[in-house]
Amino acid sequence: MRFKLTARDGFSVVELGGDVDLSCSAAAREIILKSLATGLPTLVDLSAVTYIDSSGVASLVEGYQMARRKQLEFSLLNVSEAVLSVLQLAHLDKVFKIHAAPGESPAPA
Repeated sequence: MRFKLTARDGFSVVELGGDVDLSCSAAAREIILKSLATGLPTLVDLSAVTYIDSSGVASLVEGYQMARRKQLEFSLLNVSEAVLSVLQLAHLDKVFKIHAAPGESPAPA
């Protein structure tokens, strides 16, 4: 898994890439929580994620829950087809706000 944390247009952006699975989901969780610690709304860019398993999804859910507790926006950005299919199976595409680009309205479910 690759990751990068940047600030852009008033958002903290977490870019994940490669496989987000059991071997690296703890690192994904850590970078997402670090992003939320900035106090900025957080976007998780999943455009370069080729595979995600339940532990990777759990990292996203934990980030979502933490953001809600902190009253921060938490959205997914540029969700790859591989990730979208997993989110749809778990009906999480109805839970997460999913954007095609920063500042755009969520994609229709």
